[in-house]
Amino acid sequence: MNTLEFNSFIVILIYGSLVLLSLLNIANPLKVNRKANFCFGIFLFLWSTFWLDEILFLITGSPIEFHSLFPVRIVQYLTPIFFYFSVLFYTNPSFRFKVTDLKFLLLPAAFVICLGLVSVGYTSPFDSLSIILILVQALFYTLLSYITIRKHQRKIQQFSSNTEGINLNWLEYIILVILAVNIIYVVYNRFYDPKSLNFFINAVFLFVIYCVGYYSLKQKEIYPLEEKQREELISMQDDSDSEEVKRKLMPNEELERIKVQLENIMETQKPYLDSELNLIKLAEMLSVSTHHLSYVINTGFQKNFFQYVNEFRVEYAKQLLKDSGSKLSILGIAYESGFNSKTSFNTTFKKVTGQTPSEFKK
Repeated sequence: MNTLEFNSFIVILIYGSLVLLSLLNIANPLKVNRKANFCFGIFLFLWSTFWLDEILFLITGSPIEFHSLFPVRIVQYLTPIFFYFSVLFYTNPSFRFKVTDLKFLLLPAAFVICLGLVSVGYTSPFDSLSIILILVQALFYTLLSYITIRKHQRKIQQFSSNTEGINLNWLEYIILVILAVNIIYVVYNRFYDPKSLNFFINAVFLFVIYCVGYYSLKQKEIYPLEEKQREELISMQDDSDSEEVKRKLMPNEELERIKVQLENIMETQKPYLDSELNLIKLAEMLSVSTHHLSYVINTGFQKNFFQYVNEFRVEYAKQLLKDSGSKLSILGIAYESGFNSKTSFNTTFKKVTGQTPSEFKK
């Protein structure tokens, strides 16, 4: 099998994998992140159309004219939008579209007009303008998706003590990889022979697609299913410098009372040993609202919920590591201390102490 044949085989795998993954995400067998998975499934299907030209060429044996795929070009233009919608629903499942969100249709409308004018013979300047609109739309929604994910990663530290599995890191990495590949592709098209890179680009995309499939299908529910709890957590501010923290939610005496009560519970009942501990559970133990507890932790301890809980876990782990008679492995100590993986244990432990657990034990 020569390089050309192998590249054709990869193209078939890419197209078939994307169509299959799109159907799996839309069907959503685990019934989690329903709106997000539906939009992500649509995104995957639209993404597959970028290889439709090559698939049709393999079937017919002749190049496909631009005009024959005119409707496909319009549909392809919506790909970045549906990616952003999926990110939006992952980070806020309660999001609802408003009339003002019709702004999402402005760039697609301009693109359709450009394509229409090109198809009837007005090649200049609308052909170049349509390419510019493609680049602007892709970069805008990619950047917007990236910023939304970064904000989400800060927000979940306000209510979750273990963010692994709900931080959407996989989407962030995919954005960065696709951007890097596209930059390489543009540079190669500009200065070198693009055909020599075709096999490499397709091979990288096939690998990225399998990673997308793996992580999208194992993505668990990010927020609680109970609507009231979900609304409470989504309304949490992004960080401890937010307006909610700056605004005084309670008298100093009340803050100090809850602060002492919280410290007492953390020392005596050790709720941090529960790897699924979140702001809602801890607030119920204290009989206070989640907003008040978050305010106490942010203002009274100058930390977010994630930092506050995991510092207790690290201190508990240090005691276990110092115990020369303990037969627990590093992973065993991680689980015993309330962490849900060795990776999160190592990362958090080093951030708090400046050493890895193994270095501390030695």
